[in-house]
Amino acid sequence: MAEILVVDDEAAIADLVEVCLKNEGYTVYKCGSGEAALTCVARQHLDLAILDVMLPDLDGFTLCQKIREEHLFPILMLTARVEDMDKIMGLTLGADDYITKPFNPLELVARVKTQLRRYTRYNTGEAAEPRETAEHDFRGLQISRTMHKCVLFGEELALTPLEFAILWYLCEHRGQVVPSEELFEAVWGEKYMDSNNTVMSHIARLREKMHEPSRKPKFIKTVWGVGYTIE
Repeated sequence: MAEILVVDDEAAIADLVEVCLKNEGYTVYKCGSGEAALTCVARQHLDLAILDVMLPDLDGFTLCQKIREEHLFPILMLTARVEDMDKIMGLTLGADDYITKPFNPLELVARVKTQLRRYTRYNTGEAAEPRETAEHDFRGLQISRTMHKCVLFGEELALTPLEFAILWYLCEHRGQVVPSEELFEAVWGEKYMDSNNTVMSHIARLREKMHEPSRKPKFIKTVWGVGYTIE
């Protein structure tokens, strides 16, 4: 079963999350600080991390950023802060999802299972539906679904499974404008909400990794009010 890191300095919450996850058969590592979490990340082979935003040393956003420097496993932010900018910041720094306190334990477990399914599917090169094309190669961008590998102008990009899935979907629909709703529902497999900033945040991070200028990107272009296209 999956190995999950839980980082929260509130022992009662960490214990609750641990019980919920262990009941599902997961192995759980608990840490009460960012530094302890980084040590655990370096020593253990993890499949997912749940990070509290408010920690006694590093804040959860900084911890997320440090983990993303070397690891691609899913990250969920657990926070009492509900402001949209906090959510966008977490997603932009590499988080895959966020859960606000107080939370429903059943919802937490459901989100963990969803992220693990996506991570497994995208990391093994499986697709939600059968597709004829296994790779795309154009204008210096090479992306292979079977190898789960993306190379841009000779440089391999370290993409998370979600970032890879977004880029793959846009390449599959190259030359078409993909609405944000369609992209979200195809990649995340959930119903799109009107105020959802998830797609925008992940596109921004994907462009950053592709060294794309935000104002005049060469690959992923924004069609305002509609969605995104890749040319």
